[in-house]
Amino acid sequence: MDSPFGLLAELTYRCPLACPYCSNPLNLAEYGDELTTGEWLRVLTQAADLGVLQCHLSGGEPLLRRDLVELVAGANDLGLYTNLITSALGFSRARARQLRTAGLDHVQISVQADEPALSDRIAGIPSFRRKVEAMGLVKELGWPLTVNVVLHRYNIDRVAEVLALAEEMGADRVELANTQYYGWAWRNRAALLPSRAQLAAAEGVVRAATERLRDRMAIIYVLPDYYSRYPKPCMGGWAARQLTITPNGDVLPCPAAQSLPLPRASVREDSLARIWAEAPVMTAFRGTDWMPEPCRSCPRREVDFGGCRCQAFQLTGDAARTDPVCHLSPDHDLVARAVETANTAPRPDAPPLVPRPHGPRHPARHAG
Repeated sequence: MDSPFGLLAELTYRCPLACPYCSNPLNLAEYGDELTTGEWLRVLTQAADLGVLQCHLSGGEPLLRRDLVELVAGANDLGLYTNLITSALGFSRARARQLRTAGLDHVQISVQADEPALSDRIAGIPSFRRKVEAMGLVKELGWPLTVNVVLHRYNIDRVAEVLALAEEMGADRVELANTQYYGWAWRNRAALLPSRAQLAAAEGVVRAATERLRDRMAIIYVLPDYYSRYPKPCMGGWAARQLTITPNGDVLPCPAAQSLPLPRASVREDSLARIWAEAPVMTAFRGTDWMPEPCRSCPRREVDFGGCRCQAFQLTGDAARTDPVCHLSPDHDLVARAVETANTAPRPDAPPLVPRPHGPRHPARHAG
């Protein structure tokens, strides 16, 4: 068993945006009892002792944590590389300077689209202009900047313009990630899933931009699961090198695993090292021994590890099934039907989407 390399610290599920593709859980109210400052600092210490090198500070919106600067400073003291994953709302000049002094290493800003009206409509509130200002501030203060764009039916046709915006802002890296259908994205799947024609056009744009900008800006394009022949490996393998800690202290092998019917493991009740090594939520699908056919005898079993357990559960109700994205899966028709619908459904002018709420109303104290 290897040690984890990366920790996704979901500091809060509160968020000023209402993105309909959010992967946060539907039952947001259950995560209002957030870890305190002291609890997070203890967890970060245990993570460093376990071998974690990278700490990604996310949410919700991590800037809503009043103790964010203190947590960054604590992680920096432990030698962890810190990456802030943010909507940039609340990224004021004063806060940014505090985070720079505390040792924050990298900033990743989410953008919903390149065009203000569309971006604001998808985000649920006026936010585009503040995001652009924040990207300029990141570069001014000398941070590496990643621009992250979740792609779906309503913005994928503007990939060229999105890349132009990132280039104009001096981004060092762009992540173009097609929507993963968990949480609120699952609820909105019928409205968000793009057509094959849209994907083909976008891929051509991305290939050309990747070649043109290869010496100036890294472009990461995450293919959509539903249009893939084989599934992606889950975080490089279930509980192999990554782990997630939710706002209330639950430990998961990936951000979506809270949906699975597995026993809960919390840093409030046990050490991170013991959870990583022994908790059923971490060991249930680690390795390949759990695999059914056709995965068990597949030469790709140690390449994609049977695909995504959360996706298998979402689609079939059984987390141990072969990921239905795989064309060899006995459940592949579940994905094929969704794709067929996406390729025949009309494209509405306005998104008939269910927005994500802003999150728990009564978060816990952050001191202590």
